[in-house]
Amino acid sequence: MTVFGAALPSFLIATSFAAGLNVYATVATLGILARTGVLTLPSQLSALRSPYVIGAALVLFAVEFVADKIPFLDLIWNALQTFVRVPVAALLAFRETQHLVPEAQLLSALLGGAIAFVAHTGKTAARAAVTPSPEPISNFALSFAEDAGAIFLTWLATRHPYLAAAIALCALAAIIILFRVVVRFLRRLVPRARTPVE
Repeated sequence: MTVFGAALPSFLIATSFAAGLNVYATVATLGILARTGVLTLPSQLSALRSPYVIGAALVLFAVEFVADKIPFLDLIWNALQTFVRVPVAALLAFRETQHLVPEAQLLSALLGGAIAFVAHTGKTAARAAVTPSPEPISNFALSFAEDAGAIFLTWLATRHPYLAAAIALCALAAIIILFRVVVRFLRRLVPRARTPVE
C-alpha cells in the first residue's frame, strides 16, 4: 500500500501520535512493513527499510520496553525522550511531505511535532500519576498498553489511515480536555492553600 494523496494527512496524524507514545516502535513498524512489502514508503523515507535502521530501532525499543516498566526510572526515561520523540516525529512528517511546497512541508513538520508532543506529554503525565502506586501491575500494564498502542496505530495507519487518524484525534482531544480539567482544579486549589487558617 502507498499512502499518498488525500490519505497522507491522516497517515501523518496517526504516525505522529504513535511516535509520541513510542518513536522506536513506530520507526521499526514502518520499516518492517516496508521491507515485507506491506507498505510502500515514499522514496524520501526509504532509509527506514534498511536492516540497520530497523535493527537499531528494535534494540532501542527493547531498551525502552525495559526502562519504561521500572518505577521512577520510567519518569527519567520519558523526560529524556522528549528530545527524541518530538524531533523524530517532526522529521518523519517533513520527509513524508517532501513532494509538497516548502511552506506545506514545514507546516506538516510542525504539526507532526506538535501532535507527538501532546501524545508524549499525556503519556508522561499518566506515568507520573501511576508510578507512585505501591503495586507494580498498573505501571507495567500502562507501559505495555502504550507500546502496543504505538505499534497498532502505526499498522492501522497503513491499512485504514482515516480510522487511525480519527482514533489519534480523539485521543488528542481527551488529553487536552484532561489537562484543562487538571489545570482548573489546581488553580482552584492554590487560592485555598494561600488562605490563612483562622
